Formats: sequence, C-alpha cells, structure tokens
Amino acid sequence: MFIVTLKFSDSKGQAGQFMDGHKQWIKRGFDDGVFLLVGSLQPNLGGGIVAHNTTLADLQARVNDDPFVAQNIVSADIFEIAPARTDERLSFLAA
Repeated sequence: MFIVTLKFSDSKGQAGQFMDGHKQWIKRGFDDGVFLLVGSLQPNLGGGIVAHNTTLADLQARVNDDPFVAQNIVSADIFEIAPARTDERLSFLAA
C-alpha cells in the first residue's frame, strides 16, 4: 500500500483553475480501485491519499497525471508501506 502526500507549492493560488481536473483525477483513482481514501492535510497544507492495488511505477505515473502535479500546484511524495500487522477490517491490505 502507499501513502501519497500532495503539498501545496508557491503556486497554490492557481488551484481553482485546475480543481475540476483534479477532482476528475481523484474520481478515476477510486473508479479504478486504486484509491482507498483521499483527504486534506491540515491546516490547509495540501492533500493525502491512501492507495493500494497498484505498483509504485504505475502509481507514480498516475500521480504525474494529476493536474495539480502537472501544473506544479503541489509537490507529490509517495511512501510505500509493507503492512506487517493490520486490524482485521484492513486485512485485504496485507495480501
């Protein structure tokens, strides 16, 4: 599984221009079964994503397709986690 952080850059003020494309990008992530959770980094620092069912290379390509990343509105970091122990409700992540 992966944790993606999307931290605002100095171009944060341009986010509104690309918000529709960013929301469509998020929807595709859910529709494709890759995104499990998307939310805001507080306080107003950017966003965070929990992803699975993908490879690091495929996730990097997906993240690069985000209009916010492409327009340098956010900088993206991807962290891979190899689950060693999970709550039974999240056992699918350990597979």
